[in-house]
Amino acid sequence: MKRKLAIIISAVLAVGTVLSSCQVEKVSDSKSSGSNDTIKIGVFEPLTGANAGGGELEVEGIKLANKLYPEVNGKKIELVIVDNKSDKVEASNAASRLVEKDKVTAIIGSWGSSLSMAAGDIIKKAKIPTIATSATNPLVTKGNDYYFRVCFIDPFQGTVMANYAYSKLNAKKVAIVQEVSNDYAVGLAKYFTDSFTKLTGDSKAIVSVSNYNTGDQDFSAQLTNIKSQNPDVIFAPGNFTESALLIKQARDLGIKAPIIGGDTWETPDFLKIGGSAVEGSVFSTFFATEKPITKESEKFLTEYKKEYNKEPAAVSALAYDAYLLLVDGLKRTGSEDSVKLRDELVKTKDFQGAAGVVNFDEDRNAVKAAVIKQVKDGKFTYLDLIEPTK
Repeated sequence: MKRKLAIIISAVLAVGTVLSSCQVEKVSDSKSSGSNDTIKIGVFEPLTGANAGGGELEVEGIKLANKLYPEVNGKKIELVIVDNKSDKVEASNAASRLVEKDKVTAIIGSWGSSLSMAAGDIIKKAKIPTIATSATNPLVTKGNDYYFRVCFIDPFQGTVMANYAYSKLNAKKVAIVQEVSNDYAVGLAKYFTDSFTKLTGDSKAIVSVSNYNTGDQDFSAQLTNIKSQNPDVIFAPGNFTESALLIKQARDLGIKAPIIGGDTWETPDFLKIGGSAVEGSVFSTFFATEKPITKESEKFLTEYKKEYNKEPAAVSALAYDAYLLLVDGLKRTGSEDSVKLRDELVKTKDFQGAAGVVNFDEDRNAVKAAVIKQVKDGKFTYLDLIEPTK
């Protein structure tokens, strides 16, 4: 009898584990999910794990957009939000759930190129149009007709930061320290290297390349090596947590060289973890509150501050735009047929989003300007706007 009871308990626990593998949140005014009066838009974002800070910021933008624009074609829009747990396998599982179980018409996500790429094959096979919010690695959309993005890509971002190091910081020698387990960081480091080497005309302009893994907390070995190279600038693309710790340890070690990075730094956690050590750090990003670009930018800024009582991050504006683009595509399509929606999204021209005007290139990447910001007095401060070359 005890053995049978143990087997039953084990079975119940196993079922509970399966059901909790993807945390799902539904946001809708509709009483019956999936009814004829409802259109489902799936969202897969990291709400737990290493990238949770970024995922939460993007979900804030999506929820605000849904609140301001809750209907399209006479139907309510229901958000089905799934936590991909900052994990590639979970990202794939989350996308599968949205496609197979929730039967969504379109998807938004994710923070993190690796997480977005992990869902790529599922999205492509199911023919569900998906808009990446802040995933900048070119491979997210390359060869996948159903993946779009509302941000610029790393070849442009890498060139922008290489130009900044060379022209503004007068750097001739740069050390790179990258989060090698992160596709975003590795890709951005490559494009920076290619551009900086070309600018200097020196094949040895990159004096060292150091690696670390997601979740690492001790960077003393990498930093000791970098200090011995005495670079003019350190380029450190990576997640906000590890980057902040790395900068803090660099300053503790007496490294005074400017440290620059990419868009993932723009989170409150970067400032909180890094403290005074990240003062003066410079990075590229997508949007500046000081420079509203469109009427939608002004509306977004006003409504975001009213809703969350804080200044928005660039990724919140991008996520807001991803939702608005889907609403615009659905409106033009006149139905929730996913294939027709994809075909309509491709035709998008001069879309006026909160984070700027969106036009897609041949790989469905948004062609738009980059913003350069600096940490000043403990806040993210606008420095410059860099337009893409025509």
